[in-house]
Amino acid sequence: MNFSTFSDFIAMGNHGLYVWTSYGISLAVLVLNVALPLLARRRYLQDEARRLRREEMK
Repeated sequence: MNFSTFSDFIAMGNHGLYVWTSYGISLAVLVLNVALPLLARRRYLQDEARRLRREEMK
């Protein structure tokens, strides 16, 4: 498919809203698949460090 202008590329033959929304949702899912485990790991390590400090004080 050839586009003569950048605005034609963005419009994608009047399907641009669907196309770009699909790309956006896919990108969001990929980012969340990376970010959520990293955040969970960091939270787990902080909880474990807190637990170990509490146990040392006993």
